[in-house]
Amino acid sequence: MTEGPSYDVAVIGAGVVGAAIARELSGYDLRVALLDARDDVGEGTSKANTAILHTGFDASPGTLESRLVRRGYALLSAYAETTGIPVERTGALLVAWTEEELEALPGLREKAVRNGYSHCALVSAAEVYEQVPALAAGALGGLTVPDESIICSWTTTLAYATEALSRGTVLLLGHRVSSVEPGPCTTTLHTDRGPVVARWVVNAAGLGADLVDRLFGFDRFTVTPRRGELLVYDKFARPLAPRIVLPVPSSRGKGVLISPTVYGNVMLGPTAEDLSDRTDTSTSAAGLEFLLAKGAALMPRLLEEDVTASYAGLRAAIDRSDYLISADGSRRYLLAGGIRSTGLSASMAIASYVCEQLMVAGLALVPRSDLPSPPRMPQIGEAFVRPYQSDELIASDPAYGRVVCFCEKVTEGEIRDALASPVPPAGVDGLRRRTRAMNGRCQGFYCGAKVQGMLL
Repeated sequence: MTEGPSYDVAVIGAGVVGAAIARELSGYDLRVALLDARDDVGEGTSKANTAILHTGFDASPGTLESRLVRRGYALLSAYAETTGIPVERTGALLVAWTEEELEALPGLREKAVRNGYSHCALVSAAEVYEQVPALAAGALGGLTVPDESIICSWTTTLAYATEALSRGTVLLLGHRVSSVEPGPCTTTLHTDRGPVVARWVVNAAGLGADLVDRLFGFDRFTVTPRRGELLVYDKFARPLAPRIVLPVPSSRGKGVLISPTVYGNVMLGPTAEDLSDRTDTSTSAAGLEFLLAKGAALMPRLLEEDVTASYAGLRAAIDRSDYLISADGSRRYLLAGGIRSTGLSASMAIASYVCEQLMVAGLALVPRSDLPSPPRMPQIGEAFVRPYQSDELIASDPAYGRVVCFCEKVTEGEIRDALASPVPPAGVDGLRRRTRAMNGRCQGFYCGAKVQGMLL
C-alpha cells in the first residue's frame, strides 16, 4: 500500500471554486483535504478577475451555468453580509453605441427574464448620460441591470478557505499532482510533496483541470488559457464610474468594461487573448494600446487620470458552452471544469451542486451538527469602516492606528493579523491581497521596505 495521509475527499485546486467546495464538503462528516500546486489560496485565475458579482442576467438560458450563477448570486450575497466580504451593489449599465447594438437590447432584456431576472430596463441615451455623465458622446441607449455588484474576490476565496479549515479541512499547499494511482477503495495522488490518499477526488484545478482529468483516463475537453489584461486607475477616477459600464456582449464574452472596484479604484478591461502558455500573466504593449484605445472611445476623461497598476489574469476557456461538472462513481471522481469568470458568482451554488452529484454517485453525506460560526473577515473595502477609521478599535489596540501603507491606509495591526491568520500569506503578493498594502499609488515605493520587514 502507498503511504500518505488518508482522506474521504481530496479537492484539487484552492481557487474560489475549489475552496468553496472544500468548505461545503467539510460541513459533512468527512475528512477533507484541499490541495493546490501553488503556495497560497486563490493564486491562479481567482486572484485576477473583474470581481463582479453577477446576477446571471446574460447567461445562456437553460444552462447549468445560468442556474448556478443565479443561485450563487443569492448565496454569496448573504454569505458576504455574514462574513464581511466587501460588496457594493452599484448596478450595471449596458451601453449601445451602434444601431445594431441598440436593436439587441430588447432581446437581452428578454434573455434576462428567461434567466429568472426581471429587473432590467431599457433606457434612452439621455438616461444613459444621466447615470454615467462621463461617457463619451454617441451612446444611443442602454439597458440597466440594477443588481449587478462589485465584490472582493480575494476576500471571498480566503473566507471559504478559512471556514473550511475551521471545519477541519486540511490545506495542502505546494502539492502539485503529477500522477494518479487508483486502487480498489482509494486513489493515491502523487504530488511533489508526497502522496495524498483519498476515497474520492474532486478536480477543481481551473487552468489545469483538463490535465488532471486525463490522469483519470478521460479526454473530453481542453483548456485554452485566455489572457485578460486590465488597467487600474487611481481613486480620484472613481466619481467617473459610479456603476459598471458593460458593452453589449458578443460570443467572445462581455468585452471591455469600465468598473468601479471595492477598493475605490476604477478598472478598465479585460482583453481576451488565447495563449498556449498556462503561466503567462505578463502584460503587453499591444494589450496596453488596445485598452487605451477602448478607454478613449468609452470614456475619454478616464485617460486623464493616473494608472495605479496594470495586470493580467488567465481564464480557463474550454471548447464547450457550459460548465462541465460530472461525477464518475466507478472512479470515485468528480470534475468541475470549464468554470469561466462567472465561477466567482456561482461558487457557493457550484459547491452545493457538487455535493449533490457526489451523493448521487455514491458518497455518503452526513451533515454535522457541530459546525463553528463562519469567520468574520478583515474589512478592506473602501466603502466600509476600515481599522484606521475606528476609534474603538484603535483604543483597544493602538497598532490599528499606526498606518504603514499610506496610499491604502493599511495599519500595522492589519498586517500583523494577516500574518497570524489561519491562512497566512506566503509572501508579499499574498499580503497585498489580504490587506491592500503596497497596492496604491506608489506600489510600495514608500512602504515596501517596512512591509517586507514585517514578513521576516
